[in-house]
Amino acid sequence: MELPETRIPGLVWAHLFAPETGSCQRVPPASTIEDLLEQDGFVWLHIGLSDARVPALIAGLPGMTPEAYQALISRDAHATLSATREMVCGTLVDFQRDFDEMSSEIGWLHFAVTGRLIVTTRLHPLRSIDRARAAMEKSARIGSPLDVLGALVTEFQRTVVSIVHQINEELNLIEDYVYEDAEKDETRRLPPARRTIVKLHRHLRTELALLRRITTADEDEIPDGFDTIARQLSERIETIERDVSSLQERARLLHEDIDSKATRQTNRHLYILSILTAFLMPPTLVTGFFGMNTENLPFAHTDGGTMFAGIIILGSTGLAWWLLRRFKIL
Repeated sequence: MELPETRIPGLVWAHLFAPETGSCQRVPPASTIEDLLEQDGFVWLHIGLSDARVPALIAGLPGMTPEAYQALISRDAHATLSATREMVCGTLVDFQRDFDEMSSEIGWLHFAVTGRLIVTTRLHPLRSIDRARAAMEKSARIGSPLDVLGALVTEFQRTVVSIVHQINEELNLIEDYVYEDAEKDETRRLPPARRTIVKLHRHLRTELALLRRITTADEDEIPDGFDTIARQLSERIETIERDVSSLQERARLLHEDIDSKATRQTNRHLYILSILTAFLMPPTLVTGFFGMNTENLPFAHTDGGTMFAGIIILGSTGLAWWLLRRFKIL
């Protein structure tokens, strides 16, 4: 199947799915929307929002509604989902991908699905969408654009599982430091993990609520077959939401343990400081008394007066120690 070589602004990749087998063929970087849609099957366009020509391109796509247009070019950081009889569009949470390593920073995937076209846009490279593309190119059989959306959520679930595993390992290390009283600053390591967990849990709950709302809609208000896919996606997101929720609870309890440990250390330091203050207060009073520049001070003209003052200081310290022992402070 030969495709003409023209250019699509902001194109990251494009795939053409065969109607009979569901196999996908990666389209050369230079193509036009019109020529792609003339082929049999359906097309998946993945576009980067960093190109200033992208809004005009998306506005000219066939069947693009104002709501879908806003969903595809939006840079808002919250999950959305909308479905009509002709189109499904919205924004899903994902994780960003750096050039040479995986990141735990939250990213956003914008999508719009019609009968013969699925368009996804993003501002930063994302982990799940790259994995989904690689899986489809390798062996996947996709029957419709909605199946592509389902594959994206499946790969997102796997990505979250790997993130949960990484955070679990991090929490294990922090727990070792906390419960073994190791000299480590675990307070610096926990906040980034908790921040990732809290943000992910919030967005997952939002997506889950949106999918549940879609599943309760009338069949004539959503595309054919989308209610089944929405239920499947809801079950997947609900599974990972439970995992993230349990991880959030564990991080919260660990945070409380760290605060408790810090409080115990502070109380111990204050206790030691109070004991030292109690021991030093009587000698301080004695030295302050003998340090007064007044007439007729005791031992001022007596041989060995300094020794006598020292004995009084030691005696006052002993008295303070006896009182502390007497009242069971020590």
